[in-house]
Amino acid sequence: MKEAGDTPLTDPSRDAAIAKARCSFDDGTFLDRLATLVAVPTESHPPEHRDDLVRYCAEVLGPMVEREGFSVALLDNPDPEHGPVMLATRIEDPSLPTVLVYGHGDVVRAMPERWRAGLDPWTVTVEGDRIYGRGVVDNKGQHLLAIEALCAVIAVRGRLGFNVKIFVETGEEAGSPGLRGILQRHHEACAADVFIALDGLRQSATIPEVTLGTRGGVAMDLVVDLREGGHHSGHWGGLLMDPAVVLSHAIASIISRDGRIMVPGWTPTDIPEDVRRACAAIAVDEVAGAPQPDPGWGEPGLSRAERIFMWTSAVVLASVSGQPDAPVNAVSGTARARIQVRHTVDVAADGLVDALRSHLDAQGFPQVRVVAVQERDAFPASRTPLNDPWVDRVVRSFARTSGRPPNLVPNIGASGPSELFRQELGTSVLWLPFSYGGCSQHGPDEHGLGSLFREGLGLMAGLWWDLGVEFSPRPPA
Repeated sequence: MKEAGDTPLTDPSRDAAIAKARCSFDDGTFLDRLATLVAVPTESHPPEHRDDLVRYCAEVLGPMVEREGFSVALLDNPDPEHGPVMLATRIEDPSLPTVLVYGHGDVVRAMPERWRAGLDPWTVTVEGDRIYGRGVVDNKGQHLLAIEALCAVIAVRGRLGFNVKIFVETGEEAGSPGLRGILQRHHEACAADVFIALDGLRQSATIPEVTLGTRGGVAMDLVVDLREGGHHSGHWGGLLMDPAVVLSHAIASIISRDGRIMVPGWTPTDIPEDVRRACAAIAVDEVAGAPQPDPGWGEPGLSRAERIFMWTSAVVLASVSGQPDAPVNAVSGTARARIQVRHTVDVAADGLVDALRSHLDAQGFPQVRVVAVQERDAFPASRTPLNDPWVDRVVRSFARTSGRPPNLVPNIGASGPSELFRQELGTSVLWLPFSYGGCSQHGPDEHGLGSLFREGLGLMAGLWWDLGVEFSPRPPA
């Protein structure tokens, strides 16, 4: 491996690195490698697919990056039912900054029976600009994009000009079990100055995007358990309390008929002014086939972007009483609903359950129990400050390559593991998405757009180039 300083980083070859990265798409190299990754059925549910998760890291992706000069290690998961982490490292000079590139090799259930005729989730199929396959965007294609761009810079310049660690976990779709333990156990091996994840969806297919974190996800069950079994509706209706009615009124006290959150402590009391300005500047595309926001639903006075990126959402994921698939003439004894709350860093996650308990008591629903639930999206909220130097570096680089400023999003509406890296490693966190809102990432017919992958290869090669220029030692004048 060449040492930092062997080649002048002021070489005007930035365009050559960008062109080489894009060439990997044009000549089919990127698609061939993507097809190899997609062919491994890396479902993180159920646990019996663990062998495929190990194979993806040890036999497929690992050798792919080893050939480019990275040292590869598999970090075992402290939860033995779940898959490992592949950590690929390239240290050019210990005195240089280190970038941790994050991705995940696991995917959601393939559901092959629900894919359109002619498509197979484990086979990459190209139709025009669309590239189909499970994991094409979530997340195999996106972490491959980062790797290909790194390789392009190394090929043109002979080195990066900074250190890099590629961290690919295999449990994100299951809630990243064991991730915090891996970071604690391998703290030194994972240590970095910045966390850069290529994952998620852009707000606009035509505008690059830099996202600074995620909303947190907290779920809780509302349980009304009044009596054992059901009782004949003709004899007991109007005499026995109906748990479904109690639960419905309780939910109506939590979320109003126009979608407003009514629980004190669930919404921000103060939003930083720079976050407000950033949300106001975000450009959002209308995606063909996607639903339109319902007029008058949600917190009044907020834009679409503000409701997702700086406010709280509460959704009833499911509710049940009796036997919906085969109703019987009985007053049920129980009813249950699951509510999911997505919140920004401006709302304390550890107070959400207690806030709901206090609210229900104040509204006269002592019979409704609140049970905290650990689900796959139970990640803490994260948001890197907008004035963080790493934010400026990425924004300037993307603007230089694309010729326009990127969307700067304070945090995505969904949840993810980035706060665990900030807490355990002390890194700044950035998410750089290269998919779009119509990609069907968790459903049948998942696909990415070739145009976005090709653009992303150029943007990331430009970013890697620019970081090397900034951090490489300058020769004395």
